[in-house]
Amino acid sequence: MDSAVVHVVLPELILAVGAMALLMIGVFTPGAEKAGRAVSWLAIGVLVAATVAVFAGTGTASVFEGAFVSDGLTRFLKILILVAAALTLLMTFDDFGRARLLLFEYPVLMLLAALGMLMMVSANDLIALYLGLELQNLALYVIAAFKRDDIKSSEAGLKYFVLSALSSGLLLYGASLLYGVTGSTAYAAIAAAAKAPDMAANIGLTVGLVFVLVGIAFKIAAVPFHMWTPDVYQGAPTPVTAFFSSAAKVAAMAMLLRFTQSALPGAASQWQQIIIFISIASMVLGAFAAIGQRNIKRLLAYSSIGHIGFVLIGLAANNAEGTAGVLIYLAIYVPMTLGAFACVLSMRRKGGNVEDISELSGLAKTNLPFAFILGLLMFSLAGIPPLAGFWAKWYVFLPAIKAGLYPLSVIGVVTSVIGAFYYLRIVKIMFFDEAAEAFEPNEDKAFAVMALSAAFVLAFVLPFIGGALVDAATAAAAVLAPGVAL
Repeated sequence: MDSAVVHVVLPELILAVGAMALLMIGVFTPGAEKAGRAVSWLAIGVLVAATVAVFAGTGTASVFEGAFVSDGLTRFLKILILVAAALTLLMTFDDFGRARLLLFEYPVLMLLAALGMLMMVSANDLIALYLGLELQNLALYVIAAFKRDDIKSSEAGLKYFVLSALSSGLLLYGASLLYGVTGSTAYAAIAAAAKAPDMAANIGLTVGLVFVLVGIAFKIAAVPFHMWTPDVYQGAPTPVTAFFSSAAKVAAMAMLLRFTQSALPGAASQWQQIIIFISIASMVLGAFAAIGQRNIKRLLAYSSIGHIGFVLIGLAANNAEGTAGVLIYLAIYVPMTLGAFACVLSMRRKGGNVEDISELSGLAKTNLPFAFILGLLMFSLAGIPPLAGFWAKWYVFLPAIKAGLYPLSVIGVVTSVIGAFYYLRIVKIMFFDEAAEAFEPNEDKAFAVMALSAAFVLAFVLPFIGGALVDAATAAAAVLAPGVAL
């Protein structure tokens, strides 16, 4: 392989070779528990090495006849995915160790899923996009049902498999229509063909666009294609749910960003209408459906649907600032959601996990640090200033207002206020209700992720944290839309 190609695809090569090597190490290491723990630590090392390789990349380059691209945007998103994958693996040790599920196959599957996500981020061609998507999906199907003796985990894996396969079929059908209309699967060629005057009213282009967007909407769990999310989030092992909610969402949003703005900028008036609709529907459902939830994982599932609606506001703005806003929102959303699921992992009594929100009653009286961190994360998810969650929404609302999307912005603000109710209800339960039985002592690794997440949502307001992130997102967004300034 040419050295220039190796340089471009080095992070993916590290993950692929690392996964194969760890598979062999796991097979030949005696003792299932010993092998699982050793391979998990090595997998984190592989993810760190891939992150260093991403950081080392510079400039813009494409390989495989333009199907795979490396630029500032891909590097920004790959770092988010790799960090989320590493933190998820770190959270897994204690939970899977107690259940004797820390098998070496799990970290290998995590690496393969992360590899697929990185391919999705760099895909500049419909075929490359599908290859990355299915590599991710095949690994996620298995880890969603990794607790084989748990009927809810098996159900989660089956539901995700059936609905994800359906969405992949819809996406493939849309891709075939776009190929039939434009004569190419490359984004640049599709964009050039779509700009032709006779393409504005081409029914094949419109239907193909709709089907591809529907397939991607399934992956990001946007309404009305969200039906798998609550059951899968509740049934899958909690570390897996955290992975679904963080890294998988970033990869799917990256796929949507690149497809809409690189492949079909000339059809913006068509895809913009679809994005606005699913943004509003996701925000409204996420705000109202979570209010009645009693299981905290289901609540966080509906919360993630609502947050996807907010992210889509930035995309709907279809301007440079909106793209940067999407990246900032994703960078803030990842640590918030990982911290929240790390808190769920720490909710343990009598040797078992508890997930009912009422179990948090009076937590401040029995474990004030835990209550403080979870309360901080809830305030940030609700968008309370000056925490990071507030600025995430600020950077997507502002471009939408500048683009004249006033109704969308107003609906976003209203649903944000409504959604704050169920976050603040958790804070009220923890600090003002009668104390329930104390949880078991916090696990070191889960507590470390909680503390890191809480530190980030606090420190984002500082110039050297928030400013650096905004500058990085601005530079990354300039790849798709030069001239952005926030």
